[in-house]
Amino acid sequence: MTNKIIKLFDIKYPIIQAGMVWNSGYKLASAVSNSGGLGLIGAGSMHPEVLRVHIQKCKNSTNKPFGVNVPLLYPELDKIIQIIMEEGVKIVFTSAGNPKLYTSLLKSNGIKVVHVVSSVKFALKSQEAGVDAIVAEGFEAGGHNGREETTTFTLIPMVKEKISIPLIAAGGIASGRGMLAAMVLGADGVQIGSRFVASEESSAHINFKNTVVNIEDGGTNLTLKELTPVRLIKNQFYNKIQDLYQKQANPDELRLLLGKSRAKKGMFEGDMEEGELEIGQIAGLIHDIKPVKTIMQELISEYNLSIQALHGL
Repeated sequence: MTNKIIKLFDIKYPIIQAGMVWNSGYKLASAVSNSGGLGLIGAGSMHPEVLRVHIQKCKNSTNKPFGVNVPLLYPELDKIIQIIMEEGVKIVFTSAGNPKLYTSLLKSNGIKVVHVVSSVKFALKSQEAGVDAIVAEGFEAGGHNGREETTTFTLIPMVKEKISIPLIAAGGIASGRGMLAAMVLGADGVQIGSRFVASEESSAHINFKNTVVNIEDGGTNLTLKELTPVRLIKNQFYNKIQDLYQKQANPDELRLLLGKSRAKKGMFEGDMEEGELEIGQIAGLIHDIKPVKTIMQELISEYNLSIQALHGL
């Protein structure tokens, strides 16, 4: 297998593990990289010096390429970018902000830059900013999401039509069949999050992992658009959000309910009722917790079998 994404990142398979807050430490990133994909450390849940430790441990755990995901809506960005450059990270995925902010600086330091978008408009802005590739993420994805509610399989061909740089599909992909479908629609690779949450190497709390594998379709919803849109599991905290909406709450009241460390409380500390539980719609297709190596093998095997099955149509 060879394509633009494999060449760009010097990896074996065009599979990128999403850099998810509280789920994507060095153990997950290095396991994905060692299995032939591109692992990403999720900097969004890390103070700068904690990120440095994870980068150093990742370098000790793999000799394969890996990267760091940097959500641009978090504080201490200048320190995070400085540490990334000091530690010699070669790949950075940015999201939730203006791609012009750090792209030139990172690229001048020999770093490949990828930006995550949810619309054709922002895909074009990212290309103009000079990024090396784009992740087009649909409405199905977990975590912070676009307001447009454009689904992945609608978004991918529309973005493909307008850009000339490599395209990575994200949102609602957790199988080899989904990977093939995304690539048929024009993606050069896929970014997968939810399937890797339910892995042995994920830093998520076991309570969260067990909740993910027991979710059925309809168990999540995109909410809090007045603040930053996020797809959440429907738990007690989610129900409190809905109660505020029924009372026509303003953004300040929603912000007060959200408070601080709500995502940490849920995904990392294991409070399944009062925590913010971010996961994609595709969780309904995830039924077990497995080692990353097994997940990667199953993705590629199913992808190849799906290609063979198409020949019979």
